[in-house]
Amino acid sequence: MSDATAVPTHCPYCALQCGMRLRPTGTAELPAEVVERTDFPVNRGALCGKGRTAPSVLSSRVRLTEPLVRRPDSGALEPASWEEALSAVAEGLRRTRADHGPDAVGVFGGGGLTNEKAYTLGKFARLVLATSQIDYNGRFCMSSAAAAHQRAFGLDRGLPFPLEDIPRTGCVILVGSNLAETMPPALRYLTELRENGGKLIVVDPRRTRTADQADLHLAPRPGTDLALALGLLHLVVAEGRVDEEFVAERTTGWAEARAGAMAHWPEHVERITGVPVPDLRAAVGLFCDAENSMVLTARGPEQQSKGTDTVGAWINLCLATGRAGRPLSGYGCLTGQGNGQGGREHGQKADQLPGYRKLDDPAARAHVAGVWGVAPETLPGPGRSAYELLDALGGEVRSLLLMGSNPVVSAPHAAHVEERLRSLDFLAVADVVLSETAALADVVLPVTQWAEETGTMTNLEGRVLLRRRALTPPEGVRSDLEVLHALAGLLGWEKGFPTDPEEVFEELRRASAGGPADYSGISYRRIEEEQGVFWPCPGESHGGTPRLFLDRFATADGRARFVPVTHRPAAEETDADYPVVLTTGRVVSQYQSGAQTRRVAELNAAAPGPFVELHPRLADRLGVAEGEPVAVVSRRGRAVAPARITGAIRPDTVFMPFHWYGEGRANTLVNPALDPVSRMPEFKVCAVRLERVAG
Repeated sequence: MSDATAVPTHCPYCALQCGMRLRPTGTAELPAEVVERTDFPVNRGALCGKGRTAPSVLSSRVRLTEPLVRRPDSGALEPASWEEALSAVAEGLRRTRADHGPDAVGVFGGGGLTNEKAYTLGKFARLVLATSQIDYNGRFCMSSAAAAHQRAFGLDRGLPFPLEDIPRTGCVILVGSNLAETMPPALRYLTELRENGGKLIVVDPRRTRTADQADLHLAPRPGTDLALALGLLHLVVAEGRVDEEFVAERTTGWAEARAGAMAHWPEHVERITGVPVPDLRAAVGLFCDAENSMVLTARGPEQQSKGTDTVGAWINLCLATGRAGRPLSGYGCLTGQGNGQGGREHGQKADQLPGYRKLDDPAARAHVAGVWGVAPETLPGPGRSAYELLDALGGEVRSLLLMGSNPVVSAPHAAHVEERLRSLDFLAVADVVLSETAALADVVLPVTQWAEETGTMTNLEGRVLLRRRALTPPEGVRSDLEVLHALAGLLGWEKGFPTDPEEVFEELRRASAGGPADYSGISYRRIEEEQGVFWPCPGESHGGTPRLFLDRFATADGRARFVPVTHRPAAEETDADYPVVLTTGRVVSQYQSGAQTRRVAELNAAAPGPFVELHPRLADRLGVAEGEPVAVVSRRGRAVAPARITGAIRPDTVFMPFHWYGEGRANTLVNPALDPVSRMPEFKVCAVRLERVAG
């Protein structure tokens, strides 16, 4: 069904940013309904259950509609006026700055914020608060792939080609992604690949719904993806499949990378990963026999304390075989959060300024300071990464302004992070619902949702999109831009923080001009007319860049860089006390911390709570039957959830989804060990033991 009278927009959830239309209903219970939008090329009208039910969170029954302030006498959050709430936030931040200095104030953003809000939040932190302590939850999602992209290619964009290229290639290696559950509308690209005669290899310790589609499923032990990639590269060399011409003409550093791979012979890799040598050889054959091939990674290889090197090893495989920098081939990252790409480009990351400029680059500081009308030396330097910032709460960082994130559920070592949040002198949260993190705040500010505001998002292809306002927000709700404008005024900045999204975007265009992520040629008009514009787009006459690196890579000499890497263990290996590996992930009917999707009845019916997925042999040893409670214990804590017994997981591994709070909170268990380059925590592998739970 289509309806031209409905407002064209995009789904509020993952980085596909599927097109949809919204038709207002005029009711408070369900203010809008979703109408199919077949003209948008990414999803062609298809939506998952989360997208179809997204208007449910717009209901006044589940969302915040007035500010809340914690009363000293009762200790409870109670309704307050906007004037009182904003004054309390401004006073809390001002008092901390006066008592402890600007870096005692922290700012934590989110990968779901529009480009306009991410840009303004970074500007607010660095100008109004003068703090270096800002980062965002995207550090937990794509940062290792971003760092590997930068090292190898000189530029980070999730996919250097549009999704439409995937069905036209000859072979895809999909590493650590369960597209069937995390991005269901994207699964058709893999289905079309196979219908066109292409081959699909899935790397995952679980036999997921996505792995069921594969021609070859490799199930390595969690934390060994780096050894697996090196083993495949070893075979490429040993079998004479290196594209010597491409390596000589378009890369540097091959000799060192080759030496690292040759130390990972097939039998050695089999012992590390558990993947049989014949399967390693079969994977190399499928990948190299095809005229064109791609490697796509997601959180599996990235959310590790060696995630940057792991992604780098997969990139090395692409470079050695000439599968990069040419049509229908290459490496790409399947970005997770709705604006995970744009969110890291425009200033809410600890080390970055708008346009993906580096905060410690004098030229970048001068350019952005010029747009902002301040002296470059007044801009603070780089701050702490996301987990390091959360870990510093209550110590060096005394107050926090948080927008669009729920770290009580989503952060690693989550019980510790919750304790740190509780120890703050002052916490202000802007959100659409009373999340578990918002429930700890001194002030909660109710802000507009996707359907109630206009703004741009950048999807996993690097396509900049426009979400149009379709509904008038409830009385008592303000936009994040209005919140930052008001707080800036209360803190002495009367100008520089507009509330109109298009005005903000016009400034963002100027700030990004000449940077790696150049949006200067992109306008709201062009986005609407062209179904989105791919960055970089350095001028209004420029057509955008759907496909990167075809002529040269974004390095000084135009060559891609091999980075020599070698396998190393996870930060925490199993032992006699903790003999099982835990890995975490998502399920199809919930999203991220679940703050919004857990408020939708249809989604809760499909995925009502956490579970522990374990192999029948492991369940037998434990004496646990299907549905019985199981305790999973790590060095950081304990979580309890019902057993889900399946032969689709390795016998030495258990899986838990991370969407829930309470005793089943998976991230209570997770190791916060950080990748030395990306500062990504090791969500995907930690040592645990399992215990029966009486009753």
